[in-house]
Amino acid sequence: MTTSYTFNSNATVFIVGAGPGDPGLLTLKAAKCLESADVVVYDRLVSDEILAMIPNDVEKIFAGKAARDHFMPQEKINLTLVELAQQNKNVVRLKGGDPFIFGRGSEEAEALAKHDIKFEVVPGITASAGCGAYAGIPLTHRGLASSVRFVTGHCQNGQHLDLNWQSLADPDTTLVIYMGLINIEKISQELIKAGLPADTPAAGIERGTTPDQRTIVTTLEQLPTSICKAQLVAPSLLIIGRVVSMAEIIT
Repeated sequence: MTTSYTFNSNATVFIVGAGPGDPGLLTLKAAKCLESADVVVYDRLVSDEILAMIPNDVEKIFAGKAARDHFMPQEKINLTLVELAQQNKNVVRLKGGDPFIFGRGSEEAEALAKHDIKFEVVPGITASAGCGAYAGIPLTHRGLASSVRFVTGHCQNGQHLDLNWQSLADPDTTLVIYMGLINIEKISQELIKAGLPADTPAAGIERGTTPDQRTIVTTLEQLPTSICKAQLVAPSLLIIGRVVSMAEIIT
């Protein structure tokens, strides 16, 4: 059965990407959605500065989630969006980064479509692009990386992290790993075992694009130790590949 997605400028629900944190990276369309909202359902990764842009008379509902710690389960979020829309409210679902890149925005869109609720997706700057740029790390660079891959570093319900390590261990590809702190030891070991050189440049970026951003630059082999020593915490993004060497030049 094919799901029918309806995109309409008069949509009841707007699934909006808030970007990686810096309020200056919020798109004009996203800002207009916030201005016209009756209710905003927002995630943990939406910065305080962006939340401050929401008019005071707008209802705000926190639906924050972290790895292995869901304040509101995804099924409940889906139901909340449906119920709010059925009340004829102008709903903004505000998500960190881009809603369709490890943001589960497509699951929310599917739930709305199944209930014949019109919606529109407003893209946001994903963490990989924003954090990489602020850290001086291009995701592609001639002679260093001809492609980039986005990978999630954790699995649902505590399942074993089982990725195609052979496919990922390509020295000509930049790996961007979302939510990878929990499994960084395994990620490093498996990539090296699959043939990616242990001295491949690697970086960890905490709270990217915000005034509190911290970046560590090291090697794939030393990445787990470096993260531990620096005490990086979520939200953090990992970038592995030769392009990380550009950080010393660009920053």
